[in-house]
Amino acid sequence: MPIMTMSGSISSLSQAAPGMFTAPLIVSSQKVNINTNGILAFNPAPDPKVVELQTKAGAIDAYFAKREMPLRGLGMKMVMEAEKNDLDWRLLPAIAVRESTGGKNECKKVENNPFGWASCKIGFQSNEEAIEVVAKNLGGNNPNTAHHYDDKTTEQILRSYNPPSIVPKYVPQVIRIMNKIGDAEIVVAANT
Repeated sequence: MPIMTMSGSISSLSQAAPGMFTAPLIVSSQKVNINTNGILAFNPAPDPKVVELQTKAGAIDAYFAKREMPLRGLGMKMVMEAEKNDLDWRLLPAIAVRESTGGKNECKKVENNPFGWASCKIGFQSNEEAIEVVAKNLGGNNPNTAHHYDDKTTEQILRSYNPPSIVPKYVPQVIRIMNKIGDAEIVVAANT
């Protein structure tokens, strides 16, 4: 990369070109790595999909952390399972907030069920397993429950999960939480 050098004082330059140094300077830099073979290499631009997933997971974890909810740190697991099962990335955390205050008030009779899954009659080995099972079911990927959830919008999924006849305002409550977590679409610039 060519470098230009100049000698002289800043004051003489500013007198010669008024306003030249008054605008803010935007500097773009790229970290340089040297690999073990001694070859100089520039870091590649981050994959926009990876940045998108990290952004979504960060939004979930920030929401949980701000409210001191036990599920903080599981944002990436929720995002990955939502991706795998074609769900809105905010659905699982919003249900967990609505059902158990993000794990603060999990089902009492069973372990690791922050979603109130199966009316709190089923427990899981871990919250990670609960995330996997609930996502698989809500995505319509469990043959035993697919008729409730397959090919449905988020609102339809929520109506099946907790029908309005049982909890009349459940759908708008969960959607309100989803909107507090973040926007449905995360746009990542290609040069991030």
